[in-house]
Amino acid sequence: MRPAARRAIKPALVLLCLVPAALLGWDAARGALTDPIKEITHRTGWWVITLLTITLAVTPVRRLTGWNGIVKYRRMLGLFAFFYASLHFLTYLVLDQFFAWSFIVEDVAERPYITLGFAAFLMLLSLAVTSTNGWIRRLGKRWQRLHSLIYVAALAGVVHFLWQVKADVREPTIFGLIIVGLLGIRLVRLRKRRLAEAPGGSSGGRRPFAAESIPG
Repeated sequence: MRPAARRAIKPALVLLCLVPAALLGWDAARGALTDPIKEITHRTGWWVITLLTITLAVTPVRRLTGWNGIVKYRRMLGLFAFFYASLHFLTYLVLDQFFAWSFIVEDVAERPYITLGFAAFLMLLSLAVTSTNGWIRRLGKRWQRLHSLIYVAALAGVVHFLWQVKADVREPTIFGLIIVGLLGIRLVRLRKRRLAEAPGGSSGGRRPFAAESIPG
């Protein structure tokens, strides 16, 4: 790939990731949302799970294609997932509940799908805050373990989606199967690596997780 083409990938991805927010804003501005709160909630939530799924797929795609440069965009994709999660949460906080804190606390405590969604948001918040190079240096190996929460957050988001839609469960089911498959691929590779690093293995004492990095 030519240097100019490589340089164009990141801004192109940024624009693509902003398109759903721009379209949502445009639809809201021209009054095309028949049920604004419901539609904003659904569309932002859908993009959270979509971007998390794409983020988790980066490493398998790199291994299948040999395109190592794709890893450079993983953190950005994870941060855009958090961006849409923030829009999703703010829609609930501001438009739906209008800062009714006592009701929000009760809602989070008593409605399981709200509880799970809020937990997923807090996990993504912790990943976004610690996604900088400075936090990677400060946390060291603990950063790796912390950022494995992206799988938990993604699965929690899928269950949150599943409990919310109730009737038509096709989309959350598809997302769930893809994420479980990606998690399975990672677990199989980690098991193989640990077996290779065990006494008598062929890795020669290679450090675990050295090449693994979870986006955030």
